Amino acid sequence: MKKLLVLTGPTASGKTAYAIRLARELGTEILSCDSRQFYRELRIGVARPSDDELSAAPHHFVACRSVTEPYNISDYEHDALALLDRLFARHDVVLAVGGSGLYVDALRLGVSSMPDPTPELRARLQQMPLEEKRAQLQLLDPDYYARVDLRNPVRLQRALEVCIMTGKPYSQLLASQQPTPRPFAVEVRVVGTPWSPFLPMTTNELRQRIDLRVDRMVADGLLDEVRTLLPYRLLSTLRTVGYRELFPVLDGTENLQSAIQNVKLNTWHYARKQLTWMRRYQ
Repeated sequence: MKKLLVLTGPTASGKTAYAIRLARELGTEILSCDSRQFYRELRIGVARPSDDELSAAPHHFVACRSVTEPYNISDYEHDALALLDRLFARHDVVLAVGGSGLYVDALRLGVSSMPDPTPELRARLQQMPLEEKRAQLQLLDPDYYARVDLRNPVRLQRALEVCIMTGKPYSQLLASQQPTPRPFAVEVRVVGTPWSPFLPMTTNELRQRIDLRVDRMVADGLLDEVRTLLPYRLLSTLRTVGYRELFPVLDGTENLQSAIQNVKLNTWHYARKQLTWMRRYQ
């Protein structure tokens, strides 16, 4: 049977280099499941693979869309499955690489068929301040609250919609979701964690790698990249660690060094949530 080998791990864990090395050994191709590397305008701040890395092994779903083009997880599942059908015609094994847990699970299990909210509920939640959304989610679903990106209003809203519509925790419904049968086998390897045999590292080592990566991004021109994105700053895509912290610097309301420290801290918080999510794969 054909096999999809999924390589996932926290940010800065070395997934890209490991995947390229493995792809070359297997003579196969790489499908990205990083929800921010899809976008052409985002390069430095999302640690997009370099031109040399992209040429070392065929990549898909990298810099393939504009931030102005709506693209959701259902679209991704549809497009990725169509691509895999073509890739498996010439490869026995295909790699999927990324740290976005929902997109990894979309490939593995299918997109969850959760109920849609009423227009009234959606409108009410859209008007709710972010802090109130967080408080409501912590009350209704503390498990999902512990692992979701609390600065991502789209994911907070979706979880609240489902909790309110069903009267059940969103995390419970995710856990009970019946997987959609796939015509290929799926193997998941988690890399860059204290409990994984693949590129194991301590949490202290991971945090040091995150700090070094942020410093490298700044040296490579991250602030200039953020400046080019000012026209799009209100898009949900730009509510991303590494970008949202630097917009105030360009507004003149934040010091650059302070903003850099915020990027490091928020990236670490995000990595910890990734680690919590990825324990489910063990």
